[in-house]
Amino acid sequence: MKPVPEELRDGPFTNATARSLGFSAQDLTGARFRRLFRGVHVAADLPVSFALLVRAALLVLPDDALASHLTALRLWGLGVRSVLPLHFSTNSAAQVRRDDIRLHRRRGRLRMAVRDHIGCTGPDRTYVDLATIVSLVELVQAADHLIHRGHTSRSQLRSYLDRCHLDGVVRARRAFAYVRERAESPMETLIRLMLVFARLPEPECNQEILDACERFVARCDLVYWRWRVIVEYDGAWHERSKQQRARDRTRRENLERLGWTVVVVLEDDLRSPKAIVWRVHTALRDNGYEGARPLFNAMWTRWFA
Repeated sequence: MKPVPEELRDGPFTNATARSLGFSAQDLTGARFRRLFRGVHVAADLPVSFALLVRAALLVLPDDALASHLTALRLWGLGVRSVLPLHFSTNSAAQVRRDDIRLHRRRGRLRMAVRDHIGCTGPDRTYVDLATIVSLVELVQAADHLIHRGHTSRSQLRSYLDRCHLDGVVRARRAFAYVRERAESPMETLIRLMLVFARLPEPECNQEILDACERFVARCDLVYWRWRVIVEYDGAWHERSKQQRARDRTRRENLERLGWTVVVVLEDDLRSPKAIVWRVHTALRDNGYEGARPLFNAMWTRWFA
């Protein structure tokens, strides 16, 4: 059996490259290779990372193609929705008809950023492009993430939105009104928006709680200062050791001793989003909130339920 040369072991390759090295289409169907896309293979023992998958797709796209939309967002560190189809943008007139790849033809000039050695759209452009395919909630999650990770800033993104005229920018501006600089996780953003779009007051993100002597007690996800209510997302609760859980319990008891009501949202709670909102409303009401009850309109149900 012919040994696999280094040219076919280091990364993805096209059928044409394989043929030039003496490997037939039948060879590529054997156990030594794995098909990633139509016309693109990789050595079977090479781990398939997201970056490798993107590089593989680029082999069948125009030379100027850049990762964009959801694919660029994942390169910038946030996965929203499924990996496939991969999204790319081009200024060329080429068309690609594949279920696992979406090629967007763009009239405006594409400016390349680089993530994981892959050309992609920059964070601000990625945010606007996303506005054409994702929900408003996912848009806010994307912007909160990009700002928290330091890929852009709220002022920089605002300036970009003011001066650009790309498809999706009107929707991106609308979502930007809900973007917060101190938001630190997509789940925290999701819960904050659940509350806001149900017409409850908006909590502040990631605030430090001090005791009467101004000593640090805790840094909390979502804080209602006026009603002394804290909302925290704890998706890793089930994975923690007994010692970690004991520390979490002590931290919570310290907050409650200072007069705070702590509402903890676990990963499983997300299956019943209305119940989360009602729990927060009850905590606020018990601490003096006299505002309206939550309102779950059709849009809220579409986004969260």
